[in-house]
Amino acid sequence: MSGGRRWIRLVPIAVLVTALLAGVVTWAQAGSIQRDLTSRAQDALVAAGLPKGQVSFDGRDATLSGFPPDKALRALDVVQNVDGVRAAQISGDVTPVASSQPPPTTKPATPTTPSPPPTTTTTAPPPTDKAGVQAEIDRLLAEAPITFVPDTARLTPEGEQAARGVGIALAKSPSTFRYRVTGHVARGPGGENAALKLSRDRARAVARILTSNGLTAGRVTSRGLGDTRPAAGGDEDRRVEITVV
Repeated sequence: MSGGRRWIRLVPIAVLVTALLAGVVTWAQAGSIQRDLTSRAQDALVAAGLPKGQVSFDGRDATLSGFPPDKALRALDVVQNVDGVRAAQISGDVTPVASSQPPPTTKPATPTTPSPPPTTTTTAPPPTDKAGVQAEIDRLLAEAPITFVPDTARLTPEGEQAARGVGIALAKSPSTFRYRVTGHVARGPGGENAALKLSRDRARAVARILTSNGLTAGRVTSRGLGDTRPAAGGDEDRRVEITVV
């Protein structure tokens, strides 16, 4: 009987030791993942010409700090494209997107000639119906298409500016509207799977810019269709569509 009781007392100790060992292994693995993500994120920032700032990780979630306000959004996009990063956020100030409209010009005063009565002008309010908002999206994308560096999901400077312009415009739309970003690419050397992955990555990159410029994350979804829906023209196969849903 005494031997049986001694064995029963040892069981909780063995369970406790096993749990402690498992916790140590899990902690070590998490630390290794964070160190690897930090190293690769910093390398990506240096390669993008953004060395002035810090990146820290909590698991797979990144926090950026210390970046110049006018470079913060670019740094956020670079880190979000690092493989393994689940989410990223900026700690600190961000320079808002500047308006593309030129500053108003001041006409010289003409005191000797009476000025005519001022003309009242009315600016049309942004559309509030689905068809009107979709027409505005199509107009913006026709004037400034969202473009990428060839064979990558990295936007060109012009493509990034175009995506920001759409995001700012959609932030003024009714809060009940939701939007879907769809990526399309042409068939490349990697075949169907490579085309599908590239189209998804490009759609996610545009969705991140929309949510960084006024839209909440819950209002934007993304998907990639690869080369399954080619357009009439060859270059138009490589496109991103934004649809009111």
